[in-house]
Amino acid sequence: MNLEKLDIAAEIGKAWTPPANYYTSQEAFEIEKDKIFRRTWQVVGHRDQVAKPGDYFTTELAGEPLLLVRGSSGELRGFYNVCRHRAGPPAEGCGSRKLFRCGYHGWTYDLEGKLISAPEFEGLREFDREHFSLAPVRTEEWFGFVFVNLDPKAEPLVKSLGALPEQAEKFPFAGMKLSERRTYAMKCNWKTYVDNYLEGYHLPSVHPGLNRELDYNAYVVEPYERHVRQFSPIREAQAGDATPRRYQESREDLTTDYFWIFPNWMLNCYPDNISLNIVVPTGAESSLAIFEWYLPEKDLGSAAAKASVEFSDQIQKEDVAICEVVQKNLGSRSYERGRYSVKQETGVHAFHRMYAEAMSKGQ
Repeated sequence: MNLEKLDIAAEIGKAWTPPANYYTSQEAFEIEKDKIFRRTWQVVGHRDQVAKPGDYFTTELAGEPLLLVRGSSGELRGFYNVCRHRAGPPAEGCGSRKLFRCGYHGWTYDLEGKLISAPEFEGLREFDREHFSLAPVRTEEWFGFVFVNLDPKAEPLVKSLGALPEQAEKFPFAGMKLSERRTYAMKCNWKTYVDNYLEGYHLPSVHPGLNRELDYNAYVVEPYERHVRQFSPIREAQAGDATPRRYQESREDLTTDYFWIFPNWMLNCYPDNISLNIVVPTGAESSLAIFEWYLPEKDLGSAAAKASVEFSDQIQKEDVAICEVVQKNLGSRSYERGRYSVKQETGVHAFHRMYAEAMSKGQ
């Protein structure tokens, strides 16, 4: 199947959504891995995992095995977790090390990725150890998170984030600690989930609990070059509320802010907690949603911490349910592509414009 070239009109009132086969075909999925996920900054961990020299963890991004380590001088470094001898694993899992020893033939590397020892390689001609260091990968930190970009020519992380740092850093994330991590397996394309995230249009229908907390009529969506900000004031509690409200007060500075950053990660900023959400594509019609909840250290293990997680967990389950139904229906012969609500879906339209631009590069 050949995908038609995407052309998402700049004027939302004239634009059509991507064709359904961009959400269902293996061809689109393979192109995305190369043109999007191997060329954008991706969240792979948190600073606490590599707090001290020697601390490390391993992970995978777009099929590539990676090793992240805090170097002896305190600098964060990233490498492909592939031994330069015969592709064994220099490291496994996570922990703290002074050296990495490949589990295949024992080649040993220091924390800066330099080859220290190649057992039983005496007598080899024209063997320069400096040419056999671990292959580096672009690695940076922001907001406590560890990022990797597989494109060595990618622009610096902070530059790629545009206005996001100024918008997000008003929230006291620096003093928060990881409270809980949950992973949700979803039978939907990663874009189906992102589309759903980028509009408040479905709040009254899908999220009755969240809709009680937010002022739907004041819900704002602001698209930027590479991210979308959605925010809403906390709705003032009413005497006749049938269900107890999570947030009892309403102030001008008391908002919920939802940040989506191209292509697949989000920050959900509430008055008392922040959650990170990463959508990892696992197939043309499957993905994982990884959630991490961060709270002030004093609240860890408290009733407030449990309430924060359970509140978000309920929203996530509601989103998964509707996204899986939508994904199934995208395969219907009755559906080809859709249109946008000019009032409610500017974030979705902005995402599709970014997506179309990324997918067209090199064509």
